[in-house]
This record gives sequence, C-alpha cells and structure tokens, in this order.
Amino acid sequence: MKKLVNGIEMDMTSQEIAQREADTQQYKDNELNFKLDHLRLIRNSFLIETDYLALSDVTMSSAMTTYRQALRDITNGLTTVEQVEAVVFPIKPV
Repeated sequence: MKKLVNGIEMDMTSQEIAQREADTQQYKDNELNFKLDHLRLIRNSFLIETDYLALSDVTMSSAMTTYRQALRDITNGLTTVEQVEAVVFPIKPV
C-alpha cells in the first residue's frame, strides 16, 4: 500500500497497513456510521445548493430558512440503520 507524504508517494509500513486495515474493518462493521455519513453527504449537497441564499446581502424567505434548518436537523435522533434508511428529505421551496 502507498501513502502520500508532502505530495510524494511512499510505501506504508507494515504497522501502518495493519492500522489502515483495522480502521477499514471497524468502519465496515459499523454500518450505522457508514449510513449516517452517506446521509450527511447528501444533506450537505442540498445545503450547498442554497448557501448563496445565506449571504448577508440576500433576504432568505422563511420557507427557505425552515427548509435549511430541516436539512441540518435531519440526522438528529437517528440511532438505527432502519431509521437512517427511512429518512425522507424535505422538498426545497421555490
């Protein structure tokens, strides 16, 4: 396995490889965290689409404020894979 150090590709030590494999396995074993991370990626893309509306020289509608808050709150209270998979994203106001 390789790693980048200051832009230079180098071989990983056996200890680094073992740690990387252990970290990868732990991540795979924790499906909930994986699903939550994926959910956050999607949520963040929706927030990015409307970030320009949060600039100080733009007046954001209350519907858009509510939408963006709902997106930020979407992961609150999710403790099981089933809950994450059941999430329905709010509809972006026009």
